Amino acid sequence: MDSTDKIDCDKHFNGQAPRLDRRALLVGAGVATAGVIAYPLVRSALTKPQPVFLARHQTYDGPLARTITDGLLAAGLEPTSLQGRRVLLKPNLVEPSRARPHMTTHPAMVIAAAEVFRRWGAEVVVGEAPGHVRDSQMALFESGVGPAIDSEQIEFADLNYDDITTVANRGRASKLATFSFPSTVAEADLIVSMPKLKTHHWVGMTAAMKNMYGVLPGIAYGWPKNVLHHAGIPQTVFDINASLPRTIAIVDGIECMEGDGPILGSMKRLGLIAVGLNPTAVDATCARIIGLEPRRISYLKLASRLGPLDVAHIPQRGESWESVASPFTILDVPHLQELRANRGVLVS
Repeated sequence: MDSTDKIDCDKHFNGQAPRLDRRALLVGAGVATAGVIAYPLVRSALTKPQPVFLARHQTYDGPLARTITDGLLAAGLEPTSLQGRRVLLKPNLVEPSRARPHMTTHPAMVIAAAEVFRRWGAEVVVGEAPGHVRDSQMALFESGVGPAIDSEQIEFADLNYDDITTVANRGRASKLATFSFPSTVAEADLIVSMPKLKTHHWVGMTAAMKNMYGVLPGIAYGWPKNVLHHAGIPQTVFDINASLPRTIAIVDGIECMEGDGPILGSMKRLGLIAVGLNPTAVDATCARIIGLEPRRISYLKLASRLGPLDVAHIPQRGESWESVASPFTILDVPHLQELRANRGVLVS
């Protein structure tokens, strides 16, 4: 790997010298306009290639930590810069059900990611604000993530009820002027979006960027966070991602959801893990894999201001996206049909 592709966390997580403490950086972010602090990161994201690593033939009882390590290194993460940093793993536990394990991020993925970041000296916490259930402990139990992280003595942050820090909306695609982020989110040095790859009945797909709806607390946005829905799903997906601390992505694409996602769809076995340091590039790649055109997905079209959508600017590491592509079924409704890169199988 070219050393120039590696990302130094001290420089890129906060855009400031590392001697500044986390609180000082947070305050700075809160008062900055979109252009002051975000611009260097946006410029970097748009002008530099953003690699995405893909691994096929993955299983939940396989060497996931090895795969995630390979992916992060191939994408350009510099492990030494994580020493002593606070890393928040954000799985998707939207509405866990033992009858639909393909709805939520598998516990094995969370444990494997925690193992990798701990090995690199980071302090790891798992955090989630389930969008459809008020009882986060129930969500942990039903998803299997709770017992798994307990067994590894990994801290859990209930983002629905965490202390709140108000930050400026640095995207400004929606009418929302600010966001109420849980303090665990606002103070994280690195957020790792760990979505389940699924179709979505409103916006076509949910992956790394849509998963960030789950960092916003229910005590401020309600269940299922209709404040965001009413402000526009594509717009708020973009705004949230533009306003968060540095975020990267590890996608659980082993057992996915197709059809009537993100809750009621059917299982789609893909055996895939996708890793990247730019969530826009990761989601654009995932869209191509499941048979959707990234530029037709409304939130990704907005997100082209945060990262690349074009294949030419997303170097492939590991497998090529063409070699793992497998179109997902989507609902037979016009606003989803038009997202198809090539018309495929439709369900009604």
